[in-house]
Amino acid sequence: MRPVQTRPARPLARRRRFGWPRRVFAQVLLMQLAIATGVTVLATGLFLAPLSDQLDDQAMRRALAIAETTASPGLAADLVGTPPSARGPVQTEAERIRVSTGAEYVVVMDTRGLRWSHPDPAQIGRRVSTDPSAALSGREVMEIDSGTLGRSARGKAPLRDADGRIVGAVSVGIEYDSVRDRLLAAIPGLLAYAGGALAVGALAAYLISRRLQRQTHDLAFSDISALLAEREAMLHGIREGVVAIDRTGRVRLVNDEAQRLLGLGPEAAGRPLDELLGQGRTADVLAGRVTGEDLVTVQGHRVLIANRMPTDDGGAVATLRDRTELERLGRELDSTRGLIDALRAQDHEHANRLHTLLGLLELDMHEEAVEFVTEVVGVHRATAEQVTERVHDPLLAALLVGKATVAAERGVSLRISPESLLPDRLVDPRELVTVVGNLVDNALDAVAGMPGARVEVAFRTEGRTVVLRVTDSGTGVPEERRELIFTEGWSTKEPPSHGRRGLGLAFVRRLAERRGGTARVAGGQDGGAEFTVVLPDALTDSEPSVPAPGEPFAPEPAGESR
Repeated sequence: MRPVQTRPARPLARRRRFGWPRRVFAQVLLMQLAIATGVTVLATGLFLAPLSDQLDDQAMRRALAIAETTASPGLAADLVGTPPSARGPVQTEAERIRVSTGAEYVVVMDTRGLRWSHPDPAQIGRRVSTDPSAALSGREVMEIDSGTLGRSARGKAPLRDADGRIVGAVSVGIEYDSVRDRLLAAIPGLLAYAGGALAVGALAAYLISRRLQRQTHDLAFSDISALLAEREAMLHGIREGVVAIDRTGRVRLVNDEAQRLLGLGPEAAGRPLDELLGQGRTADVLAGRVTGEDLVTVQGHRVLIANRMPTDDGGAVATLRDRTELERLGRELDSTRGLIDALRAQDHEHANRLHTLLGLLELDMHEEAVEFVTEVVGVHRATAEQVTERVHDPLLAALLVGKATVAAERGVSLRISPESLLPDRLVDPRELVTVVGNLVDNALDAVAGMPGARVEVAFRTEGRTVVLRVTDSGTGVPEERRELIFTEGWSTKEPPSHGRRGLGLAFVRRLAERRGGTARVAGGQDGGAEFTVVLPDALTDSEPSVPAPGEPFAPEPAGESR
């Protein structure tokens, strides 16, 4: 059985072979060659179109110039004084001029239109074949016409005698074929110039196409279009902020996640980065004024991790990751670890106290056992009562009681200032919990391990404003670093296992400034640090606060230090 032969692939292959190429390099090269060829052909045609008319005009002007030169008074005298003859002076002079100028004919006629000269002597004495009235009337004539010698470029001039009277006319013709020959002779040179221009254009097109090939990685237009569509889908679909910046610092692209993280809108594209974000660490990181990997920055209430990659054109692409929840969980983990350590220590201490109580009971020292239990319970009750008497908000009171336990375990005395009073009218208790927790943690870290370590927390309300002061007995903060410590990412402590440090004080200042308040640090009375935070409109109403006993508490003026 003979196999059936089919050939569907060959026509398809032929169509692909001779069809429009897919690669950008080939398409651009073909388009540029077509444009260069079209421009060359058009320029050549535009040049050749008037060239024939220009050559005709030149031939007619040359014929007229020969006619004017021939029409001399001497020739007029010969015309008047001699009869027409093949050997007469008029024929002799006309032929001499014809031969010397290369004209097709030089015809001299009288006022009746009869020829006195002609290249063909047999035509002498006969009437001219074209109308001589214009030249005989004193006008000069230029034309292309057909006569007995064929088509020619003609020039006619009146022939005047010495007195200026018209006694005849001179007609000079230049063979039209000679004009065409000049035109055809000019075409090869013109085509040579056009071919040279086309070759230069083709070379330029090739070089441009090669450069475009390198820049587009030899992709097809359809591939580039698909890549752009995929890029748009990817940039706006990923859960990571992407910001593209050009060499001048203007935003070229900002995806949906970056708009959410930075608080921007779609109109951010094309605007300067510093104008959009203002002065701050976030703008410095994105603009490349702060360098490094996984840089921490705070924008609004969000903690962001930024990385910046420069591009070949002098710009950069920055990526942003939201670490707000992770930082919050990390701080909760730190607090939980602190509480666990405190509970572990208290468990150990409680076991010691139970053993002591058991020993007193076994020794029948019942009165001493009662005094021991009363003393232990009184210490814890006194701490809780001291906090709740001055801090009426339950969340904040619970935080301070827990911090007091942690402080006691670390050998630090944490107390509430006797002048403090905070009513249970906070607009956002969690906000103040964040501020107090960060400041107390920093104070405990600053004094831990020092003899006589103590931390004092003081509250005061002024209308709807809450003023918080946290003082420690540590080494204090040098004056040149008092603004630096509020910069996100700056810390003197080792980073924890779950993340980075240097965010707590930055959060405190951002929270205060968001409410229109302030956060600053100065020198304390005991030589340590004194942090003062002012939170306007932190209370729900404007009831006057109960005057606190003792010395009035007010924050020190900004910049004052000890």
